[in-house]
Amino acid sequence: MSKSLKRVRTVLQTAGLDAQITQTDLARTARDAALAVGCEVDQIAKSIIFQGQTSGQAVLFITAGGRTVDPARASALADEPLGRADPALVRAQTGFAIGGVSPVGHLSPIRAWFDQTLLAFDQIWAAAGTPHHVFCLSPAQLLQISGAQLSDFTSEPAHM
Repeated sequence: MSKSLKRVRTVLQTAGLDAQITQTDLARTARDAALAVGCEVDQIAKSIIFQGQTSGQAVLFITAGGRTVDPARASALADEPLGRADPALVRAQTGFAIGGVSPVGHLSPIRAWFDQTLLAFDQIWAAAGTPHHVFCLSPAQLLQISGAQLSDFTSEPAHM
């Protein structure tokens, strides 16, 4: 078992949650993950990492799979301009590789926001620290253990 997957499993167990971690062929994208577990794309809680352009720190937006982070709204919430986070920053601050970033189990504390769209579902799925593992919880459980702030920062992609 990878160190990343172990960290996520430990966070879930420490919180007293009996969250099922499922191995998939590939869950690198929300669409792949939804197909793998048989749910709607918006039931996938994507972990989108940006870099604060003032602080240099990673910030996390936990987003419904079919939605995109609105850069202006996200920057307003973070109280600084945001830019693309490079893979080295993501790995260094979260401990996860892009494609498997979990909303929990980061190496360092991270400022995080939670897409209110996810609350429409009984269950949601999120990356468990690898591109091949996901876990399922209620939105309220994930919101609580992620330490994220419930916010409105998304928009539907133009192609949907």
